[in-house]
Amino acid sequence: MKIKIFEWHRYWLVNYIFVSKKLFKLKSQYMKKIILSTFLVLCATVSFSQNKVGTVDADFILAKMPALTQANEALKNFNLDLEQQLKDKIAAYEKTLTDAQGKFDNMTDAEKTTKQEELNNLEAEIKQFQANGTQLVQLKQGEVVQPLYKTIGEEVAKYAKANGFSHILTVGNNNNLAYLDPTLDITAAVLAQMGIKIE
Repeated sequence: MKIKIFEWHRYWLVNYIFVSKKLFKLKSQYMKKIILSTFLVLCATVSFSQNKVGTVDADFILAKMPALTQANEALKNFNLDLEQQLKDKIAAYEKTLTDAQGKFDNMTDAEKTTKQEELNNLEAEIKQFQANGTQLVQLKQGEVVQPLYKTIGEEVAKYAKANGFSHILTVGNNNNLAYLDPTLDITAAVLAQMGIKIE
């Protein structure tokens, strides 16, 4: 009986040591996770505190740029050119229609069919040109304004680097930010850097 008790105690002792080691290992892993998590939070906090965030209204800067006048002039001339092209197409259609009406009675059926197809094609061309007009204007607007936005972007980057900003958020008419600190807005500073006065 004593042997059995001894064996039981030995079994209990071995299990206790095994379980203790396992618990110690689990505690060590748990502690490692806690330490690692704490370290990551501290790093994120330090990283965030080192960030300097600013805002800029690129549309406001664009509106103040002297080059915008030239861009608007180019867009205006493009619109006038489109309008002239449309007038020419309508004039060509009306001339073809008038000529056809004057000769319609003397035309053969084949000639009437050919002339009708010609008029249909001219009409379809006019409708297509009108439908594409808005898209063409938008493309032209992007073409003339894009270089100006590129200049603004370069000036913003230049100012941000020189003044230690890590992030610059673009704001304007479609501003979705809940709160903006006016002291972090660099719009006026960028304009001054570009030599543009706010009137």
